[in-house]
Amino acid sequence: MAASLPPARRSTARNLYSFGITSFFNDTASEMAYWVLPAFLVSLGAGPEQLGLIEGIAESVASFAKLFSGYLTDRIDRRKPLVVVGYLVANAVKPLLAIVTSWVHILLIRFTDRLAKGVRGAPRDVMVAESVGKERLGSAYGLIQSMDSAGAIAGPLAALLLLSRFHIRTVFLAAAVPGALAVMVAMLGIRETQRGVSDAGSGQGIAKTPTAQGAVASRVSLPKAFYLVLTAVTLFSLGNSSDMFLVMRAQNVGIRVSLAPLLGLVFNITYTLGSWPAGWFSDHFSRRWIAAAGYFIFAGVYFVFGRAPSTTAIWIVMAVYGIYYALTQPVLKALVVDTVSPDTRGRALGIYFFATSVATLAASLITGELWKRYGAPVPFYLSAALAVLSAVLLLGTSLLRVRPVHGT
Repeated sequence: MAASLPPARRSTARNLYSFGITSFFNDTASEMAYWVLPAFLVSLGAGPEQLGLIEGIAESVASFAKLFSGYLTDRIDRRKPLVVVGYLVANAVKPLLAIVTSWVHILLIRFTDRLAKGVRGAPRDVMVAESVGKERLGSAYGLIQSMDSAGAIAGPLAALLLLSRFHIRTVFLAAAVPGALAVMVAMLGIRETQRGVSDAGSGQGIAKTPTAQGAVASRVSLPKAFYLVLTAVTLFSLGNSSDMFLVMRAQNVGIRVSLAPLLGLVFNITYTLGSWPAGWFSDHFSRRWIAAAGYFIFAGVYFVFGRAPSTTAIWIVMAVYGIYYALTQPVLKALVVDTVSPDTRGRALGIYFFATSVATLAASLITGELWKRYGAPVPFYLSAALAVLSAVLLLGTSLLRVRPVHGT
């Protein structure tokens, strides 16, 4: 029972559950809107080129926000306000999609939404890392990712129910309800963590003062192991365009607009079921090998989307796509944290998020342009090829046997 746990363990459990529940409600709100947005864009007269521009600009601002918040996380004493503000702003602007009349309005809303996500990303992940021991880091990220993905199941289901009776705009408006719940849980449930502590409740790793912490973080160079991982992940991200292109491609080959949320549901079921086991396995086996397996799966999925042999094939690989996410999203965060000291986690995660976001920006712009010039299959084949190269590079870094940093 929770009451029998020592105070430090109870605080750790509270934070993990609070982050998980917040992620559940936040992703429910996000996914209600996300999977119907491509069809809504088309109804406003936009196409693949505008979609690429919207996602590209949104990711570019998010990338700078992530870099800034990462550096700031290592220098401030309280990170919870950044997390709460990030959730608050994102969920305040999403319902505004219900009143837009132009794709430019959608661009502004996505811009603000991604900016808010960028602000909260690094401080949240550092707080999670400070809430558990390193031997359970993959499991912790996997648990939160599972809750996030569970919300991504609830979101498309809610959207499907609403679309059966109401207009798409009503879906956007209804997203305000889970969004408000996410903000409430973040405000009331999440507690500040002790800076620089890598093993929650263990007594190992006494937090430095804020001034000393910031001074150390600004001087310490990030290790070679971090940059090797970053290179592989950034290369992969150059082919990892917005998932909205998958939805647009599915509609391109005959899947009805009303079924778009169901694509998200199929994808997120496998994502949810796989996230915690993938995180657990990464605590006991090589994180690089697990992430590389995810990249190979991504390559297969994008190859099938390029060929698009049938709508049945699209449904099948959409489910498989969730496995790719489960093998990479929680695992890569844990891998980044593994390679650096506690004093530089915020900076490392900020750089990681920045590099991948900039690459994803380029990927969305390139995909939109290639689709327009050469047809839909070409950008999907390119993404598949980059995923294979990235997997090989990531496996190559594991052969170097660079030792992870265990703290200071």
